[in-house]
Amino acid sequence: MSHYFDALSVRLLPIANKIGDQRHLQAIRNGLISILPLTIVGSFFTILLNLPINGYSDFIAPYVAILDVPFRFTVGLMALYASFTIGSYLSDSYKLDKTTGGILSMLGTLLMVMPVQIAKGVTTAGKAVAADRYIPLTPLGSQGLFGAILAALIAVEIYRFCKVHKLEIKMPDGVPPVVGESFAALLPTLLVVLIFWIPRHFLGININELLSILISPLKGFLTGNNLLGGIVTQFFICLFWTMGIHGHAVMGPIIRPFWDQAIIENAELFQNGMSAFKLPNIFTEQFFQWYAQMGGTGATLALVVLFLFSKSKYLKQLGRLSILPGIFNINEPVIFGAPIVMNPLLAIPFIIVPIVNTIIIYVVTILGFMPRMMVKPPFSIPAPLGALITTNWNWFACLMVFVCFFVSLIIYYPFFKAFEKTQIAQEKGESVSDLIKSEQSAS
Repeated sequence: MSHYFDALSVRLLPIANKIGDQRHLQAIRNGLISILPLTIVGSFFTILLNLPINGYSDFIAPYVAILDVPFRFTVGLMALYASFTIGSYLSDSYKLDKTTGGILSMLGTLLMVMPVQIAKGVTTAGKAVAADRYIPLTPLGSQGLFGAILAALIAVEIYRFCKVHKLEIKMPDGVPPVVGESFAALLPTLLVVLIFWIPRHFLGININELLSILISPLKGFLTGNNLLGGIVTQFFICLFWTMGIHGHAVMGPIIRPFWDQAIIENAELFQNGMSAFKLPNIFTEQFFQWYAQMGGTGATLALVVLFLFSKSKYLKQLGRLSILPGIFNINEPVIFGAPIVMNPLLAIPFIIVPIVNTIIIYVVTILGFMPRMMVKPPFSIPAPLGALITTNWNWFACLMVFVCFFVSLIIYYPFFKAFEKTQIAQEKGESVSDLIKSEQSAS
């Protein structure tokens, strides 16, 4: 079995490294991670508007519009913020000015939005709205995320092209660098305007809508209600970890945009009044965090608990060191300390457990016993509390965390016992076969 893992790692390591080191994918991953504070804070306002307290909804009814504002300007503008951060990271990878790259990316994103003409006589909250052109927020939220990613990549490549080919206005020596950089960005700015303005506003091509149509099959497979997509995602994330490669770092650039769009889409629809049981996306990142990956990738919290009761001194000590981080979904100590990496005895359940838990929660959700996720709290929240928060305080969803935990214990147990024997044998300086013989003779 170990030879199989060695051969597999030799084949997959180069591919994983290429994906992880690809500058555009890196920029997308880092850019989306950078806006996590906005989406987390915005999600807390969704929680605030939906606390399960009798009479609470009537109490806050006069203030709902006001309390909804932070959500709209954080989560609701996700695409706009992402365009800036992705453009900044990609520019930095090319040794270009990060601020200029970010601004050009935002410009391209905004130019893909068609302003709405408001006529006289329209009122909102009892007040008249001035007749003018307004930018709608919807295309700058989850619906526009992939358009924003595309805009950031194109805008920065235009910026780089102009730099490489010296297509810029050169200022005399002695001019402050900030001024010189501003003038150098004039031509890239003009090109970005023309490239995004003409297709959308002259030719009527809705790039966001076109992208949605093109990626909808992949989105439906990875984050919709497709069980196979959820299983495939978990399989590859766990497989890479068993070879010592950060699974989320490899898969993140591919899957994270879909995950982020899925949870934000659920949040927006829930905020607009849709039932949590009818939201469109089952497989969000939060679905996996609280059920398939409780304690970290591989649902290793169950394994850490088994270590706590191990007869092996090393495993017991490792369990003690890993339990607190594990409760908060950090499991590098057990992954590299046991180790799980390149260790078939633990790598097999490490891959199997998340897939089994995914299937269990998928079936429960499809049958209507559990709502979909619609809030994005920090990943470090303990799983039961995280499941409670992200499902609009659904206690059955919280209970299912414990069900998955016990399923994980059952699956891990025989592999743990086999691995424990090898550790005890090493501690006693014996072979595993000698240890088994001595145990049999003692019994």
